[in-house]
Amino acid sequence: MKEQSQDQLKNSVLEILDTLSRHEQDFLKRILQGSHVTRNTNKEFDETLTFGQRLADRVASFGGSWTFIIIFGSILLTWIILNTFILARVNSAFDPYPYILLNLFLSMLAAIQAPIIMMSQNRQAAKDRLDATHDYEVNMKAELEIADLHKKMDELREKQWLELIAMQQEQIHLLTQLLEEKNSE
Repeated sequence: MKEQSQDQLKNSVLEILDTLSRHEQDFLKRILQGSHVTRNTNKEFDETLTFGQRLADRVASFGGSWTFIIIFGSILLTWIILNTFILARVNSAFDPYPYILLNLFLSMLAAIQAPIIMMSQNRQAAKDRLDATHDYEVNMKAELEIADLHKKMDELREKQWLELIAMQQEQIHLLTQLLEEKNSE
């Protein structure tokens, strides 16, 4: 009878486990084994990136830096000065005002840079979700550990109370004996 109920319980647990995702199953196994749930999510995430994804992240990182802005601003300023003041005097400016060629290059740069930055942002969002999941797991484990500590403290306090009551009853018994001895004298 006892074996049958244990088998039923085991089957119920296995059915519940089947409904969980693989990630949730791994998390539950780590908790049941008493192992750590903390891990380096940045390293995990970086190991899954392809060459193109790493390159896109570097391009997005450089494209959003002050170095890029300063270099790009210098190039634009040089282009304008060259085509407006220097080459215009000789009548050989290859892109005179309103800088149609420069606008073409800027449009092409924006058309290429925008999707690369968006890909990088999407990966950053995925990384943030991984971090949030990991934080949830760590918080869950901490909550379980704290609940376990509370249970142990309650058991310890209960045991101490029982010991105190037993000592008090022994003291009462001894005091009663002393009173009886004193009264009988």
